Amino acid sequence: MLEKYLQIHSEVQKSISAGEPVVALGSDIISNDTHYPKNINVTNDICKVIRNCGAIPATIAIIDGILKVGLTEEEIELLSLNKNIINADRKDIPFVISRKQTCSTTIAASIVLANLAGIKVFATSHLQGVRRESDNIFDISTDLRELVNTDIAVICSGINSTLNIGSALEYLNTNGVPVIGYKTNEISSSYERKNSFAVDYNIDSPLEISKVLKAKWDLNLRSGVLIVNPIINDEIEDSNIQLIYNNAKLAADITKNLYKLYKSKL
Repeated sequence: MLEKYLQIHSEVQKSISAGEPVVALGSDIISNDTHYPKNINVTNDICKVIRNCGAIPATIAIIDGILKVGLTEEEIELLSLNKNIINADRKDIPFVISRKQTCSTTIAASIVLANLAGIKVFATSHLQGVRRESDNIFDISTDLRELVNTDIAVICSGINSTLNIGSALEYLNTNGVPVIGYKTNEISSSYERKNSFAVDYNIDSPLEISKVLKAKWDLNLRSGVLIVNPIINDEIEDSNIQLIYNNAKLAADITKNLYKLYKSKL
């Protein structure tokens, strides 16, 4: 039944079936973050970063109502040229399918599709989190909810700077989602390092992160893992693009090490 809705690129499917390294990417940068033709160049460059690290990129979107994991050049071009494409969230997926729409995907929706395809590592720039308190009610983003409910590792550079980072981390902690800092003890808001909060664990190598992920998944400890790749000085004045380049590289290194661990049966 799933095949009716989900289409996985042949190269991506081959790698998934063989247990080889694959990194999932969202498509929102193609349709929302940059303009044509820069969006195509950026997407291709991010995919090249992942390939150069020895992994296969799988960009996620919805094309004519079909859930796509791994886009062709033609599909990337289609998303790049269409100025009216919506960014579909988790709740939108059934409606987009039934209406045969073409959409980019939010982080939450991308996590859903990556999980359906069997991909365990996802790279992005930063997460949405918990809105600041309004009338004593917290608005928790679907990014965090999906991370809580899905066995996936999300590599990003922090949480949106307008949001309540402390509440986001408390929500993840309450729901058993570990937060790993890659060579850092702190998680900062996106594009700034003030108001930092402590991560659960500071791990300084992709291999050690991979060992943690493998142990977690071998034990079937349900929920995702948030891996924070700290912002570098010259990135703060830049856009999401450099963040995604760096996070894609780290994601590829992690999934490549995971592949080696499973292959060696360690």
